[in-house]
Amino acid sequence: MATVVLVHGIGQQVLGERTLLAQWVPALSDGLARAGCPAVPDTAMAFYGDLFRPPATSLAVGEPLYGAADVTPGQELDLLTSWWAHAAEVDDGVAPPSGNTLARTSERAQRALLQLSNSRFFARLSERKVVGDLKQVTTYLSDPRVRAAARARVTALVGPGTRAVVAHSLGSVVAYEALCATPGHGVRALVTLGSPLGIPNHMFHRLDPAPSGSLGAWPGGDLLTWTNIADSGDVVALVKDLRPCFGDRVRNVLVHNGSDAHSVIPYLTERSTGAAIAAVLG
Repeated sequence: MATVVLVHGIGQQVLGERTLLAQWVPALSDGLARAGCPAVPDTAMAFYGDLFRPPATSLAVGEPLYGAADVTPGQELDLLTSWWAHAAEVDDGVAPPSGNTLARTSERAQRALLQLSNSRFFARLSERKVVGDLKQVTTYLSDPRVRAAARARVTALVGPGTRAVVAHSLGSVVAYEALCATPGHGVRALVTLGSPLGIPNHMFHRLDPAPSGSLGAWPGGDLLTWTNIADSGDVVALVKDLRPCFGDRVRNVLVHNGSDAHSVIPYLTERSTGAAIAAVLG
């Protein structure tokens, strides 16, 4: 079993574990080096992106051509609006949501997507990809089969020698739930990068196991450390401080990823990421 298990985020369905390892490991190596740990531990990628990839068919055109009309009312529209509101808080180029709640879902979604296209993060993403990523989040939370299969990809790689789990974006939710479902695991460090775990209603209150009162379950034993790392401009990580959700043992670190606030690469090259992992490798 790998010493460090990596868990990717949303939008990776056309890649695979080897492709992602080729991207992640050099960046992780840099983060460890910044923390004074030149050796790169044994790593494995828990890949679950294929669970969201449509099956191939004759004359297939690839993934669905999602647009504003495909955003459904309720959870999808609410989460999209939350992304929009947070983007407006951290980016002067994004106008905040209006108070018109009577507009049709497609009109509200189109306004949200238009404004998000002006943000530093979402400007790099097509409307099709933003809606596709939105649907991945809601599918994971609403489809028990997808949820169980994604978590199983993590638990299959976590063994007696696994010391750290490093998870990005939606992968932090998958990793958290997988560790909670594996009592007695030997993981000593959970490192979450650009995590949406603390988003109320859309994420935190839909976790499995469900929060008890105002606190979510601790994903391990007393020896587990949890470091949550977020860029102040990361729109996906709406809640930067996870202590109100999971207790004061969570160590929260704000970093600066430049223009790629949610990208996993600057998160991995950050010294704080390397230090959180290096601390449990001895």
